[in-house]
Amino acid sequence: MRFYLFTLLFICSSQNIFCQIFDESKKDTFSFIVDSIKISGNDITEEFIIQRELTFEIGDTLNQHDMDYNEERIFSLGIFNKVELKPQMENELNILNIKVEESWYIYPIPFAQLKDKDWDKLSYGLYVIIKNFRGRNETLSGSAAFGYDPSFSVSYFKPSIIFKSDIYFSANVSYRTVSNRSETAEILYGDEFNYTYITYDVSLGNRFGLYHRAGIDFGFNYVESPKFFPVINASNERIDRFLRIGLTYSYDTRDLFQFPKEGELASFNVHFNGLGINSVDYRIYRIDLRVYRKLIGNLCGKIRFTTRQTEGKLVPFYDYSYLGFDEAVRGYYGYDREGHNYYLGSVELFHPVIEDITVSLDFIPLLPKELLTFRLGLYAELFGDIGATQFRGDPVSINDFDKGYGAGLSLLLLPYNVLRFEMGVDANQKSQFIFDLAVSF
Repeated sequence: MRFYLFTLLFICSSQNIFCQIFDESKKDTFSFIVDSIKISGNDITEEFIIQRELTFEIGDTLNQHDMDYNEERIFSLGIFNKVELKPQMENELNILNIKVEESWYIYPIPFAQLKDKDWDKLSYGLYVIIKNFRGRNETLSGSAAFGYDPSFSVSYFKPSIIFKSDIYFSANVSYRTVSNRSETAEILYGDEFNYTYITYDVSLGNRFGLYHRAGIDFGFNYVESPKFFPVINASNERIDRFLRIGLTYSYDTRDLFQFPKEGELASFNVHFNGLGINSVDYRIYRIDLRVYRKLIGNLCGKIRFTTRQTEGKLVPFYDYSYLGFDEAVRGYYGYDREGHNYYLGSVELFHPVIEDITVSLDFIPLLPKELLTFRLGLYAELFGDIGATQFRGDPVSINDFDKGYGAGLSLLLLPYNVLRFEMGVDANQKSQFIFDLAVSF
């Protein structure tokens, strides 16, 4: 408990340090009282989808920083190529014009992915997505992946199950073949092996105001291993079948979700697996805390702490906490660190090489303009990471933590994706090249 309190105090104090030492004082002389709001360019999108992202109402006074922040919040929806907020005087009224340019909503995307940032673990396939379904930011998607760890999935997300409501709903069905990550399980089995996963998930939640979300999810897991071994399986059989119930809460004030420069994120969730049925009964807790700040000029900084904790009489190897794979200290990708719990911290500075600009390639024939317009940016970064795993009952000290650092470039192609190229260095000065999609955190 003392560890968690220390962590929360650390994140809060780091936020104050960013504010007091690095933040530029925003001497914004521009101010604008909003008498009316007009939205244009939303040919498909319902107005309330845009309005619910705004941090102000009619009668409020805005400055330039407020308008920039709200532009990013609307862009974060991922359904627009361009968002502009412009004040205008008309008939002695202050009108705020919100102009959006809708992106292409239906498209197949071929992909190639390096699992665990390892070129020997190449997965490839097709991702089909229908965004902004019915103009209410609903998303219907499906994917088929081949090569390393093949998988198939279909998912649906509805941010407002009743018109203009704050209750959201999601559902997902997936089939995956997943390589075992535990060295201990491999020794027990005698060779490398795979698990087969089939999962069904349904989530229901509510958005409270602008920044708070809380929800509950229900799921069913089917996990099959080639042979039965205690701890490799959670039940007394080769195939684990169990229900799962999860509780989630998040507080999120980030400006641009795809590449944040300002705001905070605090995310907490717990999953109750098995509920004692078929001898399966264990829990997984996750905490993710992040702070983003604009520092000096265009220099930005961010800091993160996250932990995954497991609890229960028997936690199977496939649900252990691992570093070196999806989550890792950069410089240590592919280095297996396993335990019941993990702790991971990161700090990063980044600065634009090319500031965000809107690029239109509408001169290309046959393809629609919406698919040829995107937001382009290039950012240079410096980072440092620290992380460790822990088995239940074992102490953890600073000497148990891996430490890595490095530099890289992030290429923004929004609203579609972020390409990240990094060089990570471990404590022995050994370097590794990292290519990834999406922002680091």
